[in-house]
Amino acid sequence: MAPSHCDTNNQSNAVPVAMPAAVVRLGKPTPRIGFGTASATLGQAEGRAGVTQAVLHALAAGYRHFDTASSYNTEAAVGDAVAQAVRAGKIASRDDLYITTKLWIADAHPGRVLPALQKSLRNLRVEYVDMYLIHFPVSMRPPAVEGAIMVVKDDLVEMDMKGVWEEMEECHRRGLARAIGVSNFTCKKLEYLLSFAKIPPAANQVEVHPYCRQNKLRAFCTDKGIQLCAYSPLGGKGAPWANNSVMDSPILEQIAHEKGKTVAQVGV
Repeated sequence: MAPSHCDTNNQSNAVPVAMPAAVVRLGKPTPRIGFGTASATLGQAEGRAGVTQAVLHALAAGYRHFDTASSYNTEAAVGDAVAQAVRAGKIASRDDLYITTKLWIADAHPGRVLPALQKSLRNLRVEYVDMYLIHFPVSMRPPAVEGAIMVVKDDLVEMDMKGVWEEMEECHRRGLARAIGVSNFTCKKLEYLLSFAKIPPAANQVEVHPYCRQNKLRAFCTDKGIQLCAYSPLGGKGAPWANNSVMDSPILEQIAHEKGKTVAQVGV
């Protein structure tokens, strides 16, 4: 099963469990179950402290893979949690964790990739990330107000994928990103990327769940040695980008009832 990012009701007194890991072509193995920090409000309603507490609860439950992005507005909160966990002796060091973040479309231009990652590292208060992903296979003209994440349809432009990927490779060579990859890439986009990449992408993070199986993409990534990573494995219920198909599935409800499990347990 690919690394997944799912919402959980973490409790501070949860018993930590060891997470299985998937070997990727770059960096250390990726814990197969990850804690995503995107939300319908992208960190606004919960507030920085709320996201930090959620990450600390996840750490106590055994999570070691944390997924964020510059557009989520949660990098700083994740950084707070990591710093607190190290100070409290909950983890020995940042190296005990697997941290993923992403390049936003407004920074997906030659000349902006390295500065974007350096900003993410400052937010996270770490010297490197374990995985750095191109968030979407499209670019957007940089906004008038630096740091704005609103998507303006008229400002979307075709990505200079070769130029952007060369800078992603430079981030890896400098040790700022132990592994580099992509997100929301189709087979066609991956085929094009692989035609010139000196360092092939280690992962492709896409929506995967029982109602979005990605069979063709899964087979393509397996053939090319790219780890397929799942986001919204429970369908992203309540989020503007997803739907309720998984959690409200009559079939999954029946299976869960028969097995004495929750829909979330059988749906992932």
